[in-house]
Amino acid sequence: MNKFIQHINQFTEKTGRLVSWLSLLLVILIGLDVVLRYAFSWSSSANQELEWHLFATLFLLGSAYALKHNKHVRVDVFYSRFSENKKAWVNLIGTLIFLIPFCLVVIQTSIPFALDAWKIAESSPEPGGLPHRFVIKSTIPLGATLLLVQAISEGLNSLSHLLNSTNR
Repeated sequence: MNKFIQHINQFTEKTGRLVSWLSLLLVILIGLDVVLRYAFSWSSSANQELEWHLFATLFLLGSAYALKHNKHVRVDVFYSRFSENKKAWVNLIGTLIFLIPFCLVVIQTSIPFALDAWKIAESSPEPGGLPHRFVIKSTIPLGATLLLVQAISEGLNSLSHLLNSTNR
């Protein structure tokens, strides 16, 4: 089980580091957009949409990496005071009851959404907007799948911790 967890974590680490480069690209694009807008009074729908697409991709494909590094949103009022065993129980139960079902629902509902966009070769309705909107819509099921894989790793890691703590 630990080898399986390790493989998932390595995969998430690699994909997360790869996706993190989008943040640099996003900062450069936003900086360029600001300079063009204020220095040259020039703005573009395509630039603004590309910023939105990069942010969405960064958020969706980076969520598994954030979960792996425990950088996701959590209400820490009680959790921070819990013992390691209680934290493992909360993580395991939360993963099984909320996170995995959430990922499965998002995957199930977003695949037809993305496929429909591919079928019609969806593009931006804005004049001067970006073509190939179906690509960004495909990141929804992909991101949910990456998050599901990491959720399985987190759940197994919590289970492993609990099993090892009872054997001590």
